[in-house]
Amino acid sequence: MSNILVNTIKDTGNNTLLSSDGSGNISSGGAITNTPAFEAYLSATQTPTNNANTKVQFNTERLDTNGYYDNSTNYRFTPLVAGKYFVYLKLYTYSQTADSLTITAAKIYKNGSEYARSTFHPTTVGYEFTPVVVANIDMNGSTDYIEAYINMGVSTGNPLVWNEYNSSVFGAYRIIGA
Repeated sequence: MSNILVNTIKDTGNNTLLSSDGSGNISSGGAITNTPAFEAYLSATQTPTNNANTKVQFNTERLDTNGYYDNSTNYRFTPLVAGKYFVYLKLYTYSQTADSLTITAAKIYKNGSEYARSTFHPTTVGYEFTPVVVANIDMNGSTDYIEAYINMGVSTGNPLVWNEYNSSVFGAYRIIGA
């Protein structure tokens, strides 16, 4: 039986791919991790404009491995690592007035244009919906960015996006091997 004993495996550019602390604990140099990654949520209920595309201002980060999510100005994720990303958006939407919600569309935008959506358009008006939309999106690692939008319609009162109990979240992570 043969053994190869090393603490660090590097590529030809001298970048660390894997390293061990000598006790069996392995860490990755980034080549085989699902990063960059982020997840953000709302710190307060947001009131979008009725029947208009409104950017959801996910202003509280739960996770931001590389600092690529802007949680205070543009509310967008601009990963500086090229690759395919799994992107998800969940919005708990409801109307201020019971049984007045007529449509809810959760939308993922890439570079300012709609990329994917999930729409609830009930045959009868309702009070609350939770659309979820997911997408695999290629990002160029320099200028591509993603954002979360909502388009809600209510017949009376205000449309609302709720912030409690992890009910509205926006996130993404790089898919390794894709």
